[in-house]
Amino acid sequence: MGNKKPNFALMLLVAAAPMSWSQDPPPPPAQAPPALPSWSVRSVDLGVLFDGYYAFNFNHPSSSSPPSDNLLTGGGNQLYNFNANSGQISLNMVKLSLSHTAAPFGFQVDLGFGKGFEIIHSAELAHGVFRNLEQAYVSFKPPAGRGLQIDFGQFVTSAGAEVIETNGNWNYSRSLLFAWAEPSYHFGLRLSKGMGSHFTGGFQLVNGWSSLKDNNTGKTIGVVGNFNSRKISWNNTYYTGPENAGTNRGFRNLYDSTLVLTPGDKLNAYINFDYGSNRSYTGHTGATAAWYGIAGAAKFQVNRKMALTPRIEWFKDRDGFQTGLAQELKEFTMTYEYKWVEGLLARLEYRRDWSDRSFFQRASTLGASNHQDTVALGVVAYFGPKR
Repeated sequence: MGNKKPNFALMLLVAAAPMSWSQDPPPPPAQAPPALPSWSVRSVDLGVLFDGYYAFNFNHPSSSSPPSDNLLTGGGNQLYNFNANSGQISLNMVKLSLSHTAAPFGFQVDLGFGKGFEIIHSAELAHGVFRNLEQAYVSFKPPAGRGLQIDFGQFVTSAGAEVIETNGNWNYSRSLLFAWAEPSYHFGLRLSKGMGSHFTGGFQLVNGWSSLKDNNTGKTIGVVGNFNSRKISWNNTYYTGPENAGTNRGFRNLYDSTLVLTPGDKLNAYINFDYGSNRSYTGHTGATAAWYGIAGAAKFQVNRKMALTPRIEWFKDRDGFQTGLAQELKEFTMTYEYKWVEGLLARLEYRRDWSDRSFFQRASTLGASNHQDTVALGVVAYFGPKR
């Protein structure tokens, strides 16, 4: 990358090509291994996830500020979700999932603990059991609805190429877009309906971004359009609504588009593009902040047990609205995956982040740096039908 400025116009053209929504993970290889045995009690499906890691940060940041409290000011791997701790063995999350497929009624509950859940809820003061919820919603699929499903409650966002669960992604760490361009979850109403064999449309009416309780009386609207075929998926999501505390003036907008290519069982790839903005008001005047970026990854399946996934991205926080500093960030990650058996894998990962500003904390005697290098080893175990 060097100091060469990215061609933003070219990035927009690439992102506008046929592209897949998330937070459903990128589709697996065409010849994926068989699903795990289903754990169930009567008609309720059960799932268990364990995710732990060790990470080393070559900047040797101070440990005075726990990264779970502030992912910006140091004390660990800055800007990371979720492997934010450095220099220690850490628990990302332990999660229990309970679900019943709507027929016509169903539900989904994802309950857990760990720093991953603290980070998910970092944008609000969630207390008690709500701090440990990733999802909790009920579903209704009308018999005459021709594929229509209605969900109500807390559910993960539809934006992005990556998901909260590590085993649903190709890399161990999450991209800058996942961490800073997109929300994590919503609370409200969600409708989805298949239209033909290749298209699914959706509509959402929610309180806002990563919040159970709204910060004003306005609501955010989400519109989703998914095109899926055997070798290509194009997923588009748009959120818009007032997100400034105490007022319905000024809208926050996000357009997310993801192209997922699955040509075979040896090579898969995705490109994720985000453009977001927020108009803030002070008195009778308003100013608009914007952030945008693009990320791409390719998974090379070496054999049934080993895979390599490079990821590269560019993110511009034009006005410092998301990261607290107006800056241009780049990131490169290389992940090696080894799957011992279905349901148990390890990932060894090297990652480098750059900024055009001296943003990253180093040891107190060295001052700030414009880059950050980390190495992480993560172990993920997952059991049950929800992968």
